[in-house]
Amino acid sequence: MKRFLTVLLAAIMVLALAACGSDSGDSKGSAAEGKNSSAKKTIRGGIGLNDSHPQYLGLLKFKEIVEEKTNGDITVETYHSGQLGDDRTMTEALQLGSQEVTIPSTAPLANFVPEFNVFDFPFLFPSEEVADKVLDGEVGQKFLDKLESQNLVGLAYWENGFRDVTNSKHAIATAADFKGLKLRTMENDLHLEAFRALGANPTPMAFTELFTAMQQKTVDGQENPLATIYLQKYYEVQSHVSNTHHVYSPFVFLMSKSFFDGLTEDQQKIVRDAAVEAGVYQRQLNREANEKYLADLQEAGITYTEITPEAREEMVKLVQPAIDKYTEKIGKETVQEVFDAIEAVSK
Repeated sequence: MKRFLTVLLAAIMVLALAACGSDSGDSKGSAAEGKNSSAKKTIRGGIGLNDSHPQYLGLLKFKEIVEEKTNGDITVETYHSGQLGDDRTMTEALQLGSQEVTIPSTAPLANFVPEFNVFDFPFLFPSEEVADKVLDGEVGQKFLDKLESQNLVGLAYWENGFRDVTNSKHAIATAADFKGLKLRTMENDLHLEAFRALGANPTPMAFTELFTAMQQKTVDGQENPLATIYLQKYYEVQSHVSNTHHVYSPFVFLMSKSFFDGLTEDQQKIVRDAAVEAGVYQRQLNREANEKYLADLQEAGITYTEITPEAREEMVKLVQPAIDKYTEKIGKETVQEVFDAIEAVSK
């Protein structure tokens, strides 16, 4: 009897140890399967612009492609008009893994990766076509790769477009017309320095606060692409617009690195390809919109002033010291690589 109990006890212990081993193995298996998990996932994509802007329509296109290609395994929730915060807040949320996608301009992104300042050099790109070739090429990819160190994944470049100045005081035709104007800018030191060089009084401010600031005369004006100017109804609080085209502003389609790393390889390819495809669609919409909205702004009562080549050349000279200063900060080699790429595709 005693021998029987001893054998029984030993058998129970073996079974218990086997069970523990099985639990341990399952735990390791679950961890290993994390990246290849078939669990449904949700992408929350937020932007600052409203639901009529080409950027938001591009985000809807991204949603359509991703949900179709993944058979609904990944769903995309879209948020506009700063519902999830401003560009900086949403980018930080991506770093923390509490949001999955946002699409900021390069100017606020330079607060995270300073090298992105080069794309906000005044009068850098001569045309949209040249910008496309540089950003979609080897040089553009090198900059996207720098984002991983900030727990961000850059999937594609979209388009904000050439930025133009509006104000409620007077027409801007020459550099002298900037003198004393209080202009809202993005929270980017290079933009601030360039506008100071032109004689303006730049005031950094969150995009979501801008309309009210112009309405209350806290600032005299602002600078944004025509689509943004029209769709945000700035014509209600501004009376002049000039085609300064002082900066070509790209959008960068960002995804949280922690979220991206948790996708399967097939899912990663789907979201990357979708960001590129939706970006091509968004750029085209944006360019068509800018042509239309200039006429719409004039019909709404805004006075349009065209900058002559001579006046623009004067502006270029005035901002050159700011470009030189930030070339030193970013690194001459990095800046020269961008200049060389622009020259190569402009031929």
